[in-house]
Amino acid sequence: MYLPTAFAEDRLEVKHGLIQAYPLGTLVIPGAAPTADLVPFALYPDEGEAGLGVLRAHIARANPAWRSLAAGGMECLVVFQGPEAYISPSWYPSKTTSHKVVPTWNYAMVQVRGAARVVEDAAWLRRQLGDLTTMQEHGLPEPWAVSDAPPDFVEGLLKAIVGIEIPIASIVGKWKVSQNRSSADAEGVAAGLRSRAAPMAALVAERIEPEVKPG
Repeated sequence: MYLPTAFAEDRLEVKHGLIQAYPLGTLVIPGAAPTADLVPFALYPDEGEAGLGVLRAHIARANPAWRSLAAGGMECLVVFQGPEAYISPSWYPSKTTSHKVVPTWNYAMVQVRGAARVVEDAAWLRRQLGDLTTMQEHGLPEPWAVSDAPPDFVEGLLKAIVGIEIPIASIVGKWKVSQNRSSADAEGVAAGLRSRAAPMAALVAERIEPEVKPG
């Protein structure tokens, strides 16, 4: 991934936060014909030998992608896409003076790499289903639980899925949120985004560096 220094996000808790807020990741499995699947992941931030966390998910047994992972040890890439937004040059105050501005796109994303293993153990799968459901149902007025479904129905589902576990070996964050613009331009971007109720507005605003005026 192309990662200019200004856009690098090094704080592990911030990268973990994006995964937890946007858990539907793109699982990329290498090979002669690489595959890419959207998969909801559960993050276990306090696990893993590298201290970076562990990702766990499940996919349909009918999906052939998992078979290439069955031998174990294959490094996969998982991409988590956070807020994104088109940025109009008209939001830059500098447009009125230089006119040397062009449109761009802001976004936040995390890339995770690690050696995946396939899990077919029923107890592991049941836990993963329960954990993922609890994470997503939390805060709902009437949260649903796996135990709400008939046991024989759940048993049938468990036979139709396989688990994927990825101890995180590397985790890279890229927050392209107007840090390369002046404070005035960044504030203009935040204001323009707020007018469209875009989640990106908060990311831009929290990274605006105050102008240092000559004393």
